[in-house]
Amino acid sequence: MSLSMEEVQQRLEQAGQPHLLRFWPEFSEERQQRFLQELSQLDLGGLRRHCEEAVKAATAPSESLHRLIEPVPSEFIGSVRRSDQRSLEEWESRGLLQISQNRVGVLLLAGGQGTRLGVPYPKGMYDVGLPSSKTLYQIQAERICKVQELANSKHGSDCIVPWYIMTSEFTLAPTEKFFQDNNYFGLRPSNIIMFEQRMIPVVTFDGKVILESKDKIAMAPDGNGGLYKALLDNKVLEDMQKRGVENLHVYCVDNILVKMADPVFIGFCVSKGADCGAKVVEKAYPSEPVGVVCRVGGVAQVVEYSELPPETAELQGPGGELIYNAGNICNHFFTRAFLQDVADKFEGQLTQHVAKKKVAFVDTEGNQVIPTKPNAIKMEKFVFDVFPFSRNFVAFEVVREDEFSPLKNADSAATDNPTTARNALLTQHCCWAQAAGATLLDHHGNPLPPVSSGTDIKCAAAQFEISPLVSYFGEGLKPLLEGKKVSTPFILDEKQTKKLPSD
Repeated sequence: MSLSMEEVQQRLEQAGQPHLLRFWPEFSEERQQRFLQELSQLDLGGLRRHCEEAVKAATAPSESLHRLIEPVPSEFIGSVRRSDQRSLEEWESRGLLQISQNRVGVLLLAGGQGTRLGVPYPKGMYDVGLPSSKTLYQIQAERICKVQELANSKHGSDCIVPWYIMTSEFTLAPTEKFFQDNNYFGLRPSNIIMFEQRMIPVVTFDGKVILESKDKIAMAPDGNGGLYKALLDNKVLEDMQKRGVENLHVYCVDNILVKMADPVFIGFCVSKGADCGAKVVEKAYPSEPVGVVCRVGGVAQVVEYSELPPETAELQGPGGELIYNAGNICNHFFTRAFLQDVADKFEGQLTQHVAKKKVAFVDTEGNQVIPTKPNAIKMEKFVFDVFPFSRNFVAFEVVREDEFSPLKNADSAATDNPTTARNALLTQHCCWAQAAGATLLDHHGNPLPPVSSGTDIKCAAAQFEISPLVSYFGEGLKPLLEGKKVSTPFILDEKQTKKLPSD
C-alpha cells in the first residue's frame, strides 16, 4: 500500500517516531519517493506498540522457572538408541508410506546470513571443503531426491516431497539465483517454493526506531518464529493443502547431517498422533549452551540454557543421567492442521525474545556512527515458541554424531565451524563404508583402522564421501562396497559405483 507523505508523517507522529523524517528536506525527489515507499511498507499502525514492547521486553526481569519445570514424560519420547528395533522399523515403514502418498513436505528456515561464517552470502551456499565441494543446499536437495526414490521403490509410487524455503530480505534473491544457476540440483523447480519472512524495525533502548542511514531504517528478520506469519502472508499453507501435504519436517539450514523428511521421525510422530514434535540430542554436559525440551507448568516448551538454574541443569537420575538432557536442535515435526491453527489463532501470542545488538546508525547531524557496545533491541520469535499450543507433543531422541553438526562459526572458533561440520559428515561416511565391508586405504595404500561414530578425524582417513544420491543414511552400500579396497580420498557417487576395485 502506497501512502502520501502527509499520511506517513501523521502516522509517524502518532507512533512517536517523527525523527525518521529528520533528513527529508535534503533528499532529491527520487530519493524521497524511494524512502516514502519504504516507510509505507511498515506496519505504521502497530509501530508504537512494537517500540513499547521492545523496551518493556528488554527491561523485564527473567522469569523463575525452577518450580514449574519438569522433563517430558517418557511415554511421549521415542529414541533411536532406546526404542526397540521392531518399533524403529515400523516407524520407518510408516514414514515411507506417508512420503509415497505425497503427504510429507520439508520446510527450511534459511533467513540467516553467513555473517558469523565471514561470508556475504546465505549459509546454504557455503562449501565446507568436502572432496566433492558440495554446498549445504546441494546436499539437502540430493537427500530429498533419495528419500523420494526410497519411498517410490518400496511402494511403487511416483511421489514428490515439496521443499518450502523461508528466506529473508537478505537471502531471497541470492538463493533464487543459486538454485537457478545449479539447475535446482535435479529437483523440479515447481516443487521448490521460496518465500520471504517479514522484516521489523530495530529499536533503541528508549524506544526509537534506528536510522541506518539518512533514508534507510535499520531492519532485521523477525526470527525463525516469523515462519507462522510468513505462512499466511505468502499463502504457503494454501499451497500445502492443494498438494495434499499433511505433515511437515521443519529444520535449520546449517545442520550438515540433517535427515530430510526423515521417515523414522515422521513415522514416529504420525503413529503417536502428534501434532507437534521435536528431535533432541542428549546434552554433552549440564551447562552446554543448548535449549532444553521439557515441560513448564504442564506444557511443552524449550527452556534456553541461560534460563535454566545451574542446580536444575545438574540434576541427575538414578543412573547418573541428566534429568534435563533433551537438547533442542531446531529439527521439528508439525501437522499442517497445527500450523494453520497457530497462524490463525496463536501467532499473536508467541513470546517476543530480545537480542541486544550493536547496530550502526546516523546521529542527529547525519554522521555515521559505529557503536562500540550494544545500542539496539532486535525483537524475534523462535520457531519452537509454538510448543505450548500443541495438543499432543512428542520428542524423538537421536544420536548427535549421526544427525547434528551445525555450521555457525568460521574456523577461527573452536566448535561448530567448517572443519567440525566436514569431519562429522566424512567420519559418518567412513563408518558406513566400513560397516558395509569396505577396506579403506590411506594415500600410502595402508588399511585405515576402524572408525567409530564421533571419532574426530583430521587426516585422510575421513576423505571418503558418499553422495546422498547413492545412500540416504547408510542403506544399500553392502552390494557396492563389500570386499572392496578403496584408496582415499574417494567420492562414491552415482558415476563411481561401478568403478570400485575388487579385493
